[in-house]
Amino acid sequence: MSAFPGSPRVLKGGIVLLDPDQFTVLPNGIIVLQYNPDTLTRTLKIKGAEEGGDRSEALRLTGPPVETIKLEAEIDATDQLEAGDQNATQYGIAPQLSALETTVYPPSATLQNNFNLAQQGVLEIMPMLAPFALFVWSVNRIAPVRFTELSITEEAFDPKLNPIRAKVSLGLRVLTIDDLSFADKGGSLYMTYQRQKESLAGKFQGGTFSALGISGVA
Repeated sequence: MSAFPGSPRVLKGGIVLLDPDQFTVLPNGIIVLQYNPDTLTRTLKIKGAEEGGDRSEALRLTGPPVETIKLEAEIDATDQLEAGDQNATQYGIAPQLSALETTVYPPSATLQNNFNLAQQGVLEIMPMLAPFALFVWSVNRIAPVRFTELSITEEAFDPKLNPIRAKVSLGLRVLTIDDLSFADKGGSLYMTYQRQKESLAGKFQGGTFSALGISGVA
C-alpha cells in the first residue's frame, strides 16, 4: 500500500508580460503571486442599448462587458531570509515589488530616447507602449489585461529599511475586442478567454421550473 501523497499541489496565480510587438515573453516577465489571495473580485459592466431607446433594442448588446478584476496579494521574504537567499538578504522584497511597479512605468531608455528626439526637433513622438499583460488564474482563465490600479502597503522592514513584507492591491481591466484587433495576437487571446467562459457555461446543469415553484412561463 503506497503512502498518502499529501495535499495536492496548489497552482499559483500571476501575471505574464509580453512584448507588445512580438508577443514573446519578456525577460523576467513571469510574475508569480507568492501567496494566492483569499478573494478575487470581478465586476462586469454590461454594454447594452441606451435606456429609453427603441423597444427592439432592449435586449441588444453592443459589445463584450467591461470586466474589472481586483485582488490583494501578499509578498513576504521570511522563507527566503531563513534560507539565506542573497537577494532577499540584500534587498528584501524590493525586487518583486519593483517588477510589478515597472509594468506601469515607461522604460527609462524610451524616456531618454524621446527626450533626445524632442531636442532634435521631432514634432510627433509616438506614445510609449506598456508590456502586454496576461492575468493567469488557472488554465481556464487567462485574460489579456491592463493595469488600472496598483497600491502597495509595506508592513515590515529589515535593519537596512528594505521592505520584507507587503500587501499589494491590483486593479485590472480585461481587454476585449473593443480594445484589441481580431487580426492580431491580442484579439486572439481575448477570444480564447471568452470561448473558455462559454465552454464552462455549457457544462452547467440547468434547474427546473418546479424548483422555482412554478409550472412554466407561458
